[in-house]
Amino acid sequence: MLNKLSGQPESYEKKALYRFGRTLGAGTYGIVREADCSTGKVAVKIILKKNVRGNERMVYDELEMLQAINHPHIVHFVDWFESKDKFYIVTQLATGGELFDRICEYGKFTEKDASQTIRQVLDAVNFLHERNIVHRDLKPENLLYLTRDASSQLVLADFGIAKMLENPTEVLTSMAGSFGYAAPEVMLKQGHGKAVDMWSLGVITYTLLCGYSPFRSESLSDLIEECRAGRIIFHDRYWKDVSQDAKDFILSMLQVDPSRRVTSEIALLHPWLTGESASDRDLLPEIRAYIARSRLRRGIEIIKLANRIEALKMQEDDDDIPSPADMAASVEAADPATGTSATGSSSTGEEAGTTKKRSLGKIARGAIFKEVVLAKVREMKDNEEREKVEREAREKTHS
Repeated sequence: MLNKLSGQPESYEKKALYRFGRTLGAGTYGIVREADCSTGKVAVKIILKKNVRGNERMVYDELEMLQAINHPHIVHFVDWFESKDKFYIVTQLATGGELFDRICEYGKFTEKDASQTIRQVLDAVNFLHERNIVHRDLKPENLLYLTRDASSQLVLADFGIAKMLENPTEVLTSMAGSFGYAAPEVMLKQGHGKAVDMWSLGVITYTLLCGYSPFRSESLSDLIEECRAGRIIFHDRYWKDVSQDAKDFILSMLQVDPSRRVTSEIALLHPWLTGESASDRDLLPEIRAYIARSRLRRGIEIIKLANRIEALKMQEDDDDIPSPADMAASVEAADPATGTSATGSSSTGEEAGTTKKRSLGKIARGAIFKEVVLAKVREMKDNEEREKVEREAREKTHS
């Protein structure tokens, strides 16, 4: 009754069942926070309705998909509810870390381990494809371990841009995917379907086995050309001890023509996934070197920063959205060991806390402004490059 009087939807009463904790991540439409409930810890995706106005169908599609999915290698849907101005999607919380970060904690990681890791991901992808669902954003950051336990399962997360096809042959035309993992047909806006997930999985598998990506161009136009050429090189220095089965498996997925790309169903039958032909060579040195040096890793950190910036835009007078001061705590603006504030003055007790929070907030706002401007410039340059490449591609087609 109180909800009706305050204009809140009926399901809003469910919010009282959750106690919100730390922010786990954020994006264009919302943030993800950890929460406690009667069954333990969960992840709650909070989406501001004003951010999806006119595109509410996108939220309902994600809800419909998550409720239709029940697979050991896909995060489980728990519940959903809404308020006047927000949607809340509750899912299983994966606390075991991202794929590459977790691998670096192992004492050893072999080609055989890699084949079993990829098999788990492919099982999840095949489950989706059987139900005409395309994930469209397969990348290492969306492959998470459920727990810190050594035997923990790997799960596929983030269905924010996934699509449920009306029929198996439906062609999608909207942009999707992440830099370095998106298939050529996506970048060229030629229309795409399930095959884009197989391309992304091919890039992930290649990187997992050698410690670098098969496509390393730093600009969008060069990357598109590199992917469109489809030249996959297995450099002898890193690949000489990797099985031929592994290379065949990768090549079957990294086919430029999506109609020639292996399907998830057929890929599951590939001999490499049995692990029998995979070598016992330790891949960890290359993977650790990759993590340490790669632009991908730095790119992920930039994306996370941009996501935190987006989260600040969501600030409202509500306890489920973190304040700018809370978010700014992740900015390395003060030295906790000395108690020195970001302005360089020393203070103690409550005064120190207030000074630190104020200075952090000021620095965060300055950094945010700078990053937003830089992000806008990058976006404009990318759009210009994309339009140029698309124009050249059309001209080549018609000539």
